[in-house]
Amino acid sequence: MHSAGELVIAGFHRACEKHPEKTALIYLGEKFSYKKIRTLVDIFATALHDLGVKSGDKVMLYLPNCPQFLIGYFGAQQAGAVPVPVSPIYTPHEIRYLINDSGAETVLCLDTNFRYIREVFSDTCLKRAVITTYVDMLPAYKRLFGFLFDKVPSGLFEKGPNIYPFRRLLRKYPPSPPRLEIDPYKHLSYILYTGGTTGFPKGCIATHAGMVSFVNEIRALGEGHIGEGNEVFLMVNPLFHQLAQGIILGMVLTKGNTAVLMPIPQVDSVLHAIERHKGTLFLGAPTLYRMILENDRLASYDLGSLKYCWSGGDVLPLEVFNRWKSRFHVPIYQAYGATEVGFAAMSPLDRPPMPGSVGAPLPSRETRIVDPETLKEVPPGAAGELLVTSDFISKGYWNRPEETAASYVEIDGKIWYRMNDFVRMENGELFYLDRSADVIKCKGYRVSCSEIEAVLQDHPAVVGACVIGVPDPKVGERIKAIVVLKEDVRGVSGSELTRFCKERLAEYKIPQYIEFRDMLPKSKVGKLLRREIRDEERRRIGKEKKPIRV
Repeated sequence: MHSAGELVIAGFHRACEKHPEKTALIYLGEKFSYKKIRTLVDIFATALHDLGVKSGDKVMLYLPNCPQFLIGYFGAQQAGAVPVPVSPIYTPHEIRYLINDSGAETVLCLDTNFRYIREVFSDTCLKRAVITTYVDMLPAYKRLFGFLFDKVPSGLFEKGPNIYPFRRLLRKYPPSPPRLEIDPYKHLSYILYTGGTTGFPKGCIATHAGMVSFVNEIRALGEGHIGEGNEVFLMVNPLFHQLAQGIILGMVLTKGNTAVLMPIPQVDSVLHAIERHKGTLFLGAPTLYRMILENDRLASYDLGSLKYCWSGGDVLPLEVFNRWKSRFHVPIYQAYGATEVGFAAMSPLDRPPMPGSVGAPLPSRETRIVDPETLKEVPPGAAGELLVTSDFISKGYWNRPEETAASYVEIDGKIWYRMNDFVRMENGELFYLDRSADVIKCKGYRVSCSEIEAVLQDHPAVVGACVIGVPDPKVGERIKAIVVLKEDVRGVSGSELTRFCKERLAEYKIPQYIEFRDMLPKSKVGKLLRREIRDEERRRIGKEKKPIRV
């Protein structure tokens, strides 16, 4: 266990000193040792410092899973900056807002999405862009082969005074990062964005001390189960998500283990990687587990090396849990939390996971199950909304006082985060029952209904919109929008509104269904009654949830 009073990168440095020649990352078949990655991190930190990045500045990471993400993440922290990881599939509409809200003056992005950066550059606070490619970290012969046979997605970017090729920076600078005094209890280790209740994504923040505390608890959970220097972890979950960051730091890069980075998580590629690299640890959303089980070629792959599997991002259906255990004789453990609090609970590894449980609360996470209206604790075993607090979690959002007031409450002198999930406690573990109508879990992503509604209401023909989740066994929920058009509007179709959303929202946020109505139900004070519409939809499709008997 390591002190919370240190920087996030300190644990990685210790692993580098203890296991310099061990493989830290495998990416597109290429292996990178701990020594190599540390050198690249130091070089990138040196480059950022020379380019004018100062302590406390924000560096946006607009990247998929690749070595450059981790080099940028640690390199920014080493230079005293704050990494801001975001989804690589965000649109210009989204990325413009995120840059300005975070105050990022530097972005590290792929050449394939540089066109979006170029489109919004003059409308933001950006001062510089560092451009990389999917194959920048590969040997020259592999890069040449990939381009000759059109195997590598690529984009164009023009040279300019504020545009810096990533590979050129690595060649230009020595590994001499600045020596800075950074207070781990005050300095931010990241800003991560999640869906907002007012239509805008909100920035979740954590100090270095908070993130180190979080990583320490994940390490502690694995003691006696997760080896040091001999585990191979298949990193399928996106690194811009805190779930993936917590696992890769807590179980891989601070323990001398190996992470296989999957830039595009196609099922056959994942199965091939597990077999080829003898993967022992695996993390996936329930959707991915179901896709693997339903793959026609599953029997042709050897997954016998797997030791521990985790599910996160959504509720794991009991049917998937049972099929996976029956097929591979390895249970699926749970990791449950939110970007605001990190992991709130995980399944203990010293016993088989309890079906339906999302795990036991982590030691530092204090939990309460309350009546959502009164915030009074419910009787033991009863259902209620989950509240979470900890000494180390953030007590609010980045520059969002109205979002903070809506999501955090003070009780008994402590600031608690409202998880918007309804649970009950049984034998020391949490059992998930339902979620707030304001949040949809689609393909493992947490989607804000209000964000999609705000985009739809930007359309000149739309006067009102309500977005709900429709239960779906394959992806958790699908997104449905109920739309009210202005009285004098004619000829506006669902296809047009879908195209409108595609220009402004990431793919996983696009409504799959659009229904037109004359009006939406609202309360006496004009608040949209989204839960009423969601419950109506569930009844209509015959999938209304039965009451939980406790």
